[in-house]
Amino acid sequence: MSGKTLTRADLAEALVRKVGLPRNESQDLVELVLSEISDTLSKGEHVKLSSFGSFGIRQKGRRIGRNPKTGQEVPITPRRVLVFRASNIMKDRINDGLSKGS
Repeated sequence: MSGKTLTRADLAEALVRKVGLPRNESQDLVELVLSEISDTLSKGEHVKLSSFGSFGIRQKGRRIGRNPKTGQEVPITPRRVLVFRASNIMKDRINDGLSKGS
């Protein structure tokens, strides 16, 4: 693995290279897409990106956890967590890349 992280700037730069949008418009487009995904998830709705995967929100209830250092029981408050499930197409692409890289 190369260890490189894909950033917003990388996505915007890809739009500049592949689509030919001006740099400021490509940055605005990336921000718009990410904002729309965030807003939809914050409303509790699911986001499905075909051939990529789906994002959703899962409600976790109150439970008792344990501090690993002290062993003391600690209450964990209810909360919503973000979950991602990769599509089968994405899983296949990831595994194909793994077998080719070996």
